[in-house]
Amino acid sequence: MSMRSFLTLMSIFMLCKGEDSECDNFTDLDFHEPFIGTNLDVRLLLYTRANLECGQELPHHNFTQEPLFDVTRPTTFVIHGYRPTGAPPIWINHIVHLLAAQKDMNILVVDWNRGACNLNYFTAVANTRGTAMNITGLIESMEKEGASLDSIHLIGVSLGAHVAGFIGAILGGRVGRITGLDPAGPMFAGVPPEDRLDPTDAQFVDVLHTDMNSFGLRGTHGHIDFYANGGLDQPGCPKTIFSGKSYFVCDHQRSVFLYLCALNHTCNLTAYPCSSYSDFLSGQCLQCETFKPATCPVLGYDMSPWKDTLLRLGQTRAYFSTTAELPYSKISYRVDLVTWNQFLRWGVVILRLHNGKNVIEAQMDNKLLRFEQYTSSRLLAQFDEDLYPIQKISLRIVTGNVIGPRYKIRLLRIRITPLENPNRALMCRYDIILEENAEVSFKPLPCH
Repeated sequence: MSMRSFLTLMSIFMLCKGEDSECDNFTDLDFHEPFIGTNLDVRLLLYTRANLECGQELPHHNFTQEPLFDVTRPTTFVIHGYRPTGAPPIWINHIVHLLAAQKDMNILVVDWNRGACNLNYFTAVANTRGTAMNITGLIESMEKEGASLDSIHLIGVSLGAHVAGFIGAILGGRVGRITGLDPAGPMFAGVPPEDRLDPTDAQFVDVLHTDMNSFGLRGTHGHIDFYANGGLDQPGCPKTIFSGKSYFVCDHQRSVFLYLCALNHTCNLTAYPCSSYSDFLSGQCLQCETFKPATCPVLGYDMSPWKDTLLRLGQTRAYFSTTAELPYSKISYRVDLVTWNQFLRWGVVILRLHNGKNVIEAQMDNKLLRFEQYTSSRLLAQFDEDLYPIQKISLRIVTGNVIGPRYKIRLLRIRITPLENPNRALMCRYDIILEENAEVSFKPLPCH
C-alpha cells in the first residue's frame, strides 16, 4: 500500500471515530453583516464519497497534504450566487450527495459568502472577478500536480454562473464543462461575452433558464440553453408581491430544484430544440432526428449522448414544460389531426385521456387552429400525470361560436404518439364527426 493510500485510510478512520477535527461548514453570517458589508474570503469545502457528511476545508496552497483530495479524480466545483442575507444555500447538501452518486469525484463547494453577502448587489458583482481569480489559481496548481482540465466541471448558480465563466475564460476555455443555472441578469445583460458566461469559456457549456424576465439573463449563452416553461414564469410560483420573499426568488431558484431533480433521476426533463417556446407549444419541434441516437436532449448530468451534435450545431435552444411540484415532469403526446369540414372554423383543442378510474386533460390553447377542408394539424398535448393503458379518448374543439348553429367538423384521422414513452403503441381513430364545442368520446384503435 502506498503512503498516500495509507494516509487516506487513516483520515477516514479518524473521521469515523470522531478523533479528527470537526467538520468545516459553509459560512453562516449574522443578519447585521449584509448591512455593514464583508470582505471577500473564498473557502473551498471538499466532499468525496468518503466524507459526504463532513466537509473538509481544502487549503489553496497546500492541497496536496489533504489525503481525501485526489487530483487524478474528476473534480466538480459548485459555486453559489448572491446571498443578500448571508445564510447558507439550502441546497448545498443535496447537490453534494447527488453529484457523488454520479461518479467517484472530488466535490468542491466554493464558499464565497463573504463576498456575495451584501445588501449592495453591485459589490457582490464586483467580487465575482476576485472569486474567479482565487479558484483559477487553485486549478492551475492542480494541473501542475497532474489534474486534467478535461475532467473539471464548474456548476454555477446565478452570479456563480458568471464566476464559472470567468474561470473558464482565464483558463482559455480548456475546462471540460460549465453548467450555468439561471445565470444572473442584472449588470450582465447586454455586456460583451468576455464580461459574462459564454460558450467559449469551456469545452462544453450547458445553461438552464427559469427567470429571464427578472433575476435571470436573457438570450443564449451555452452550446445548449434549456428554457423551462419558456425560461420565464414558473408554475407554482407566486404571482403577486403579497407572497413576500417567495415572489422575488421562486422563479430564479427553480433552476436549482429542477437540476437537483434531474440529478436524482426523479424527473425526466426532455427538452426539444426549437426556435421559440411558442413554436414548441404549437407542436412544431417534436422530433430529434438530428441527434445520434435520435433522442432529444435531457436535462441532467450526463450530456454525452448529445454533446458531439451540439458542439457541431453551435448554439441550440431547447424547451420543455414542467408541473408546479415534484417530480416536475409532464407527460407529452404528439397529436396529428386531418380535418375535412365544409365550413372554415377556428378553435382550440381539448383532449382528455381515460383509463377507467382516472381522467387527465390537456388544453392546447396557446393559439387558434384553422380547421377546413383537408387540413393537417400537429399539436403538443402535455399532461401533469401519466395514465396507462388508455381505454378511452375524449376530444372537444372549442370555437368562438356561442349563439349560432353548431357546425360539424369531420376528422379523417387523429393519431396520438407518446413522446417520452416511445415503446408504447400509437393510438388512432378514423373518420369522426363532431360538433364544435361538443365533446366526442371513442376508444383508440391501432394505427394503420
